[in-house]
Amino acid sequence: MFGLGVPELVLILIIGLVIFGPGKLPDIGKALGKSIREFKSANREEEKPQEIAAADLSEEKK
Repeated sequence: MFGLGVPELVLILIIGLVIFGPGKLPDIGKALGKSIREFKSANREEEKPQEIAAADLSEEKK
């Protein structure tokens, strides 16, 4: 997707270790994972009303 290979990911990990240290890195990863999970669930909730509205419109046409 972004053209990141293994060398780039290793470099990002090394920079993260230098900046944040090995003690904070797991906390940052946990927070990042939680935010991505919340974003996905919010995105699914946004889609549900649209699907329901589309189903209602198709039922009304019948």
